[in-house]
Amino acid sequence: MNNKEVKILFMGTAEFGIPTLKVLNDNYNLNAIITNYDKPSGRGLKIKFSPVKKFAISNNIKYFQPKNLKDQSFIDKIKSINPDIIVVVAFRMIPKSIWQIPKYGTINLHASLLPNYRGSAPINWTIINNENFTGVTTFFIDDKIDTGDVLLQEKIKVDKKINAGELHDKLKVIGAITVKKTIKEILNNTLIKKKQKQDGDYKTAYKLDKENIKIDWTKNCLEIHNKIRGLSPFPGARTSLINNKGDIKRAIFYESEYIVQNHNFENGQIIKEKDSFKITCNDGYLLIKNLKIEGKKRMNTSSFLNGFNIENYKMVK
Repeated sequence: MNNKEVKILFMGTAEFGIPTLKVLNDNYNLNAIITNYDKPSGRGLKIKFSPVKKFAISNNIKYFQPKNLKDQSFIDKIKSINPDIIVVVAFRMIPKSIWQIPKYGTINLHASLLPNYRGSAPINWTIINNENFTGVTTFFIDDKIDTGDVLLQEKIKVDKKINAGELHDKLKVIGAITVKKTIKEILNNTLIKKKQKQDGDYKTAYKLDKENIKIDWTKNCLEIHNKIRGLSPFPGARTSLINNKGDIKRAIFYESEYIVQNHNFENGQIIKEKDSFKITCNDGYLLIKNLKIEGKKRMNTSSFLNGFNIENYKMVK
């Protein structure tokens, strides 16, 4: 079968899937795109198109935005397209009535080395947990989340200086290449799929929520620093400052450095220097380099201190 005769249907919403979409559109018959329905967002509750929808429109590819993937009319629509392969990148859980339709199966691209970091935020937790290695996995979708047979994996070393956004940008490119290799091997019937181990001491990529994005100032400097890296640039590591009058300011930290050094301060004390400040933690100091007060503009520390009298504050533990 000629590559351009291979009918592909793509399902996804986020920016992570764009390099994969480009590969599919350049090399195969990218017949249709399924993406999430539009939701109002931001202060003005304006409709904002997803990166995947923008790609579909700019490349004149038909797209669908179903609210319910189990709706029979939507299932019938997919059957009428009759895709050879469905490729899923960062989307909802796909029902069996959909993933069993394609001749060659439905493959998913996941941003971890499965079975580690199953779940919705693998890139963030990879950095938060200070992993030395990560990668991408393609696998056949089954009726559970991220548990299907592994097809291909690409492993990389994690640079300890990068944040989640930078790792995301690296993995999305590697992921697109891996999807292309996976499809080639599926079509050539040279792929050896491997069962995932379902039991074992594997790490989970828990969904990020308002509790697990908070900084715990009882932790050591490296742990807090990695949390800030792992949540930057989005959603940002959350914390609060309190002054001697009891006023509380909610802050988001995006960039830091850590200094391991003995001190006699309590955790969470703020020490201002000329155009910077550091915060005490168990085994040293955390130097904050980029931040914002909630609802305000993000800025570097020097600019932040020009308009904020931080000497009267300490961190809320």
